[in-house]
Amino acid sequence: MSTRIFQNDWADILRDELQQDYYQKLRIWLMREYESNKIYPPMYELFNAFHYTAYKDVKVVLLGQDPYHGTNQAEGLSFSVKKGERIPPSLRNMYKELQADIGCPIPSHGSLVKWAEQGVLLLNTVLTVEDGKAHSHQGKGWETFTDKVISLLNQRKQPIVFILWGKPAQKKQFLIDNSKHRVLTSPHPSPLSAHRGFFGSKPYSQTNQFLIEQGFEGIDWCIE
Repeated sequence: MSTRIFQNDWADILRDELQQDYYQKLRIWLMREYESNKIYPPMYELFNAFHYTAYKDVKVVLLGQDPYHGTNQAEGLSFSVKKGERIPPSLRNMYKELQADIGCPIPSHGSLVKWAEQGVLLLNTVLTVEDGKAHSHQGKGWETFTDKVISLLNQRKQPIVFILWGKPAQKKQFLIDNSKHRVLTSPHPSPLSAHRGFFGSKPYSQTNQFLIEQGFEGIDWCIE
């Protein structure tokens, strides 16, 4: 868990943050957790969101809560699961809205790598979780780390779309200058809250409309 994990510009951008006392304590605690418990995602996939989407390439931040806590689900990208794994209910609802919003066919798998490779930073507010224990790594330091990530992205001159679903993600809103960036909020796509305003929120078309207005290419949201 060092800057060597980052294979792009995030290595320099986050170098100082990884030396902070809180992060060093988090790192030591995580090493013990990985040794003694079943933690997701696997350690080598922990920073996949950064690996797939360089700082300079970020167009959209899709902010989730914490990783999936079931076997073989979490892969270091918010909401995404590897091909061959069952599509989780929240992601199914995202796909339903994707179809209703811009007409994409509902994919047969849950991998969102295609989005990440186009500049969608698939970030969670907390980056690890214990097997079967949702929210088990809250309050350990990850929130401070992801606050810093959002703050660094907010400093970008190029406008970014921040998609904040659910209350944990929306707590980051105070870090974002919405006179420069676009912030889209709605209830979380989980089955518990999707019908309270997530369905019909049109996040995909709104994102592309903003990007195009700013002179950038929109995201090809459709997944083969």
